[in-house]
Amino acid sequence: MPSYLTAIAAIMVSMGDGVLPATSQPQTQKQVPKAAPTQTPKPTPKNKPLPVVKKIGLQDAGLKLQKVGQGVYALVASADIPPVIPTVAICNGGIVIGSDSVLVIDPFHSPQLAELMITTVKSLTDKPIKYVLNTHYHFARTGGNATFINLGIPVIGRGAIREYIYMGKDGTKGFTPPNLVLNSQVTLDLWLGDRQVKIEPVDGHAAGTDLVVYVPDAKVLFTGDMVFHKRIPYTGDSDIRKWQGSLARLITNFPNAKVVPGEGEVTDVTAVKDQQTYFSWLENLAFQWKAQNLTKEQVLEKFAKVPDAYKDYKFQSLYSLTLVSAYEQFTRSQNIPLIP
Repeated sequence: MPSYLTAIAAIMVSMGDGVLPATSQPQTQKQVPKAAPTQTPKPTPKNKPLPVVKKIGLQDAGLKLQKVGQGVYALVASADIPPVIPTVAICNGGIVIGSDSVLVIDPFHSPQLAELMITTVKSLTDKPIKYVLNTHYHFARTGGNATFINLGIPVIGRGAIREYIYMGKDGTKGFTPPNLVLNSQVTLDLWLGDRQVKIEPVDGHAAGTDLVVYVPDAKVLFTGDMVFHKRIPYTGDSDIRKWQGSLARLITNFPNAKVVPGEGEVTDVTAVKDQQTYFSWLENLAFQWKAQNLTKEQVLEKFAKVPDAYKDYKFQSLYSLTLVSAYEQFTRSQNIPLIP
């Protein structure tokens, strides 16, 4: 059964983005009949050129540009899922401008949105984009990679991100993976001229490919989908216990940071704590299911309604998936308390 992300990606493709990533765009030739021996052979028609990416604006993409620090910007998406049209972004992105260059965080899911990111950077600075970073492998973050790699700009990722994208895991079929991969648990210091950016590995959300980005002089933390602010989180390939541990470390290490979540409005560590609360509620619920010896089907039927505490959250369609994740991860394991 395909994951929810795969289903969303399929919907977006069927709606017609109009352009595939450069690495997978088909090119065809017309068949030329064989010429008679006494005739001059007809030339083979040239391949059709790749379609031009139609430019869109921030409003078209459902994005707002928000300054969150000196030279630090968030592109904040407001859409629910699935989006009504494929040009609408369903996650947040980021721009960090240093003294000599720029870092782009998460180039969205399509070449159109990647081009919009480039246009937005050019509207803010004449400094070149030096690096692009995927906070994890999911399609909403990696579909724009090819646009930057084709320009010679390296894209940074972590862990098995290349393998997952080549496998087409969770809707990434045909996408271009990062070409600079981190495989250690050590923080990477990236310098944009004299501006330091810290890239830190975290765990729990996306199968060992998660990264967060911290800009020390601005005290801004880009969390990727480690944090869903006022959204039901996607838990399709998660380890909730590891995720909780990572959230605890983010709260401890960045208590005063302005937080740009992967989904939702710019916030602070309050949103990180809210995510912890949601997972702790899920765990406690799962231990009740275990004590009552409920089946997964009984759980999904009995707890189908989103609780009042989360009725105003977006991404409601992911709620049942979080129940499944909790059932599979907690009812079949020892009762080991989460990190508070």
